Amino acid sequence: MRLSTVILPVRRWSEGGREVWQRAEELGFHAAYTYDHLSWRTFRDQAWFGALPTLTAAAAATSRMRLGTLVTSPNFRHPVTLAKELISLDDISDGRITLGIGAGGNGFDATALGQEPWSPRERADRFGEFVALLDRLLTQDAVSHEGVHYSAHEVRNIPGCVQRPRLPFAVAATGPRGLKLAAQYGQAWVTTGDPKVSNGGGTPAESREAIRGQIERLSKACADQGRDGGELQKIMLTGFTPERPLDSVDAFVDFAGHHAELGIDELVIHWPIADSVFEADVAVFERIATEGLAQLAAR
Repeated sequence: MRLSTVILPVRRWSEGGREVWQRAEELGFHAAYTYDHLSWRTFRDQAWFGALPTLTAAAAATSRMRLGTLVTSPNFRHPVTLAKELISLDDISDGRITLGIGAGGNGFDATALGQEPWSPRERADRFGEFVALLDRLLTQDAVSHEGVHYSAHEVRNIPGCVQRPRLPFAVAATGPRGLKLAAQYGQAWVTTGDPKVSNGGGTPAESREAIRGQIERLSKACADQGRDGGELQKIMLTGFTPERPLDSVDAFVDFAGHHAELGIDELVIHWPIADSVFEADVAVFERIATEGLAQLAAR
């Protein structure tokens, strides 16, 4: 199992932003991700910076740790412009970028450009076309496409990604159409658990059983595409299930052990933010980063 962190883009680069990303690398995290939103939930009226410029700065400030989004969505992105930015970011980072990508939700991003919120069906339709076109744009020098929702006219993306054939996609999905996309295009799959369990007051055991079911459906989707489900890395973004893994090192080790048994390959924990839903003891967080997986391996 690998341990990564997600750093929300809430700090000015000159006022602690750079230091947080550098400290994440010092602590030995496999990867550091950030949310790709225009604003997000309780942070809407607070400082919030763009994901891709933040990752570009982080790429220049670090040298080993992987970087990426958790997650980008079609809500305010277009495949053509996103592809150009990702190729540039992959080059600047020397091939350390993972694109977390999902269908998006009905939050503030969904209407920020003046559009009406998409129905679940249209959201799924757009996501499918978005991922397929983005895959072509990142792997082919020249692309033309006339789609229902997205088009590209003689688009050039030379020299392409440093990572070949392209940077990896980590597809966030739980429904059948999204899982099919993960099986078709993903190098990894992302889950936050089952919101019906978490929001409905479910237990940790019920949450783990729901994740087990998600992984089984992912394996079936892979089999339907002629892929071995074991080829996809399974990433869990924590903080949205009934457990509280950042309360102590022991709590984290228990949490990690249970989810490793389910088949989760990578856990992502939120970097603490005071006075927010992601508040946590920084000293405990750093002990988890440096000691947690070693304690898990010693069990």
